[in-house]
Amino acid sequence: MTAFPLEPIEKASVDELRALQFKRLQSTLRHAYDNSPVYRAKFDAARVRPEDCRSLADLRKFPFTSKADLRGAYPFGMFAVPREQCVRIHASSGTTGKPTVVGYTKNDIETWAHVMARSIRAAGARPGDLVHVSYGYGLFTGGLGAHYGAEKLGLTVVPFGGGQTERQVQLIADFKPDIIMVTPSYMLAIADEFERQGLDPRASSLRLGIFGAEPWTNDMRAKIEQRMDIDAVDIYGLSEVMGPGVANECVETKDGPTIWEDHFYPEIVNPETGEPVADGELGELVFTSLTKEALPIIRYRTRDLTRLLPGSARTMRRMEKITGRSDDMMIVRGVNVFPTQIEELILKQAALAPHYQCILTREGPLDALTVAVEAGPGLAHDGDDAQAAADRLAHEIKVYIGTSATIELRPSGGIERSLGKAKRVVDQRRM
Repeated sequence: MTAFPLEPIEKASVDELRALQFKRLQSTLRHAYDNSPVYRAKFDAARVRPEDCRSLADLRKFPFTSKADLRGAYPFGMFAVPREQCVRIHASSGTTGKPTVVGYTKNDIETWAHVMARSIRAAGARPGDLVHVSYGYGLFTGGLGAHYGAEKLGLTVVPFGGGQTERQVQLIADFKPDIIMVTPSYMLAIADEFERQGLDPRASSLRLGIFGAEPWTNDMRAKIEQRMDIDAVDIYGLSEVMGPGVANECVETKDGPTIWEDHFYPEIVNPETGEPVADGELGELVFTSLTKEALPIIRYRTRDLTRLLPGSARTMRRMEKITGRSDDMMIVRGVNVFPTQIEELILKQAALAPHYQCILTREGPLDALTVAVEAGPGLAHDGDDAQAAADRLAHEIKVYIGTSATIELRPSGGIERSLGKAKRVVDQRRM
């Protein structure tokens, strides 16, 4: 079957790309300053004006935008167009405070659909494919972003959403989709349900999985690919910048998401000082939108930790796969611990399932970490095999991460299944 052709910008020279970025950056800074009172005040406080940006390197003169800025302007205070000109509103869950609210003009929705279509194509979609969307619909950007992108590409969409796992498996078996778009943790729950129904997940019609909305490791990719017999690729995005579709892995390389740099300008900064670091160095990912109308975003601190890498399958730069966030990091007795570090060690133990939670408690003045993890399929959680694997896990956490952890073995189904982003950390120290 003939593949979808690439757009010219995906193959353009670096010089052509940088020239386009600079032109769009100047326009975005002017639009934000002239039309968003919040950005006008931030620029004025930093004593910087749009005309002070004379090169891409000058972007570092401009102030950062944080989640606190969006919450402080709740609900529509950061918009750069009248609310009446917005055709769509999305918002975060607001579980840790006021939600962050984003708006989209008609052109913004068209841009979003375009970069999502590009993402799905890069992931390996082919003309005529049927796409099963298991991302949540509603205020969360995942479901509708995937939906509009797949339709823009000309694919057939099954807009299932999250939950009803038994029925998800039934429709996958009946409709025979080629592609599934879902969080990687929920893909594991779907695989579990296949097996519970006596079906072989490797025998399903699925050829490709496009997974995002939460950090996941290359070990998790290998686990999903082996279990489902599919290609598993990473999609990246966040609602404050656009939604899913800011970057996507190319199926031919699977070497980290390619950033669609004609619409989103990336920087990496030192998370402590905010100073930019060179491409290839690890730091916090910062994004500036280049084409958004309703909510232009200037130097947004994502809290995602990664590094920028040269383009491979496309001219545009890649980002190393996100496996941690600065605000996900646990500090246990002075040791920095990311959930994905725990995940990598769990996946090496065949007698353990990749369903887990990190539970933080306090024992007197000291923090304590408990890793709750399920025994592997068909194994008793109190059996010798599972216990031996738990002992090895505790040892490897101490050796490779540098902190002690208690392993709490649970039976299959003992870790609550998330319908969206998996809740990997339960902090009971403040309860």
